[in-house]
Amino acid sequence: MGWLGMIMMLAFWALVIAALVFLIRWLIQSSKGGTPVIGGSFNQALEILKERYARGEIDKEEFDSKKRDLTA
Repeated sequence: MGWLGMIMMLAFWALVIAALVFLIRWLIQSSKGGTPVIGGSFNQALEILKERYARGEIDKEEFDSKKRDLTA
């Protein structure tokens, strides 16, 4: 097989290692995507609070109190 076989073997292992690195990076990114970001969860909580206030589920005092709790 000579030099061609050695080059093919190196190319094969380079592809295997690259695929493993890609898979590991993809798994890490997908697992991070499932967890809420602190800033994102704050914005989501504030939007839910605003929606509840707009629907009349809570009054102004409760809205202000919960908003203060979220920002503290």
